[in-house]
Amino acid sequence: MSDLPRLHVAVLMGGWSSERPVSLTSGEGVAGALEARGHTVTRIDMSRDVALRLAEAAPDVVFNALHGTPGEDGTVQGMMDLMGLTYTHSGLATSVIAIDKELTKQALVPHGIPMPGGRVVKTAELYSHDPLPRPYVLKPVNEGSSVGVAIVTAEGNYGNPISPDARGPWQEFDELLAEPFIRGRELTTAVLGDQALMVTELKPETGFYDFDAKYTDGLTEHVCPAEIPDDIAQACKDIALRAHKLLGCKGTSRSDFRWDDERGVEGLFLLEVNTQPGMTPLSLVPEQARHLGMDYPDLVEAILAEAIKDAAAAKTRKGAG
Repeated sequence: MSDLPRLHVAVLMGGWSSERPVSLTSGEGVAGALEARGHTVTRIDMSRDVALRLAEAAPDVVFNALHGTPGEDGTVQGMMDLMGLTYTHSGLATSVIAIDKELTKQALVPHGIPMPGGRVVKTAELYSHDPLPRPYVLKPVNEGSSVGVAIVTAEGNYGNPISPDARGPWQEFDELLAEPFIRGRELTTAVLGDQALMVTELKPETGFYDFDAKYTDGLTEHVCPAEIPDDIAQACKDIALRAHKLLGCKGTSRSDFRWDDERGVEGLFLLEVNTQPGMTPLSLVPEQARHLGMDYPDLVEAILAEAIKDAAAAKTRKGAG
């Protein structure tokens, strides 16, 4: 049980990104948990008048349960900064960098964080030649939850070169990030505050942890804790915590990895850092917290407490300056 006083919390959810349904589920779960703990909750399904609705609500703190743009890319964070609101999860600069996979690499790789190579390509290039040897992965530069990810293999049905008529992210985005495909296993590690929680292995029925596999019950087996060597588990936690700190993440984040288990620790690569991981019943952060003895309402209140602590520290720094 948290030492938090009773608060008025605005839970910001929904919006218009491709992850709207997930955000609504996350937000409703958060709101219910807060009400069960005696807090006053205002639910806000984000629309274009969100600033007005937040001003009318005048909450003590905003729980940002948005996923994708514009709730995870710095846009909403900048608006709340201008309004002087205290809010959960990462701030403006961190959100701008972490949502962009290429910017994330530029921020982390020079500090020794292992990430796949690759480059950003114009979609039109794909119709004349492959940007990398097959197999390789194509993904949007700034979308989350494996939205629009395609694995291009030698025997794939996208064409060779890729056909503009084949269904894939090239039909939706002008630019894509091309990365070498890393064989092996999907691992993920959550960070809460200054602690890496644990490592979960994801075993999707389809062979790929895509959007549907993440959010459809029964499509992915979560092995928590992951059945992996101790040095790999420790490396995941070390890298996740370092990435969280290097990017300036606040509250909670989740780092996703690909591990080639034939190469040991040399085969471990960070794919991305999620600054606002899901809080649905199938989500990984609540699951890891639960394995460590922290129930869902405890987790929600811990994220709120981090936001309030960070806001108070920022105010103190501002006063000292």
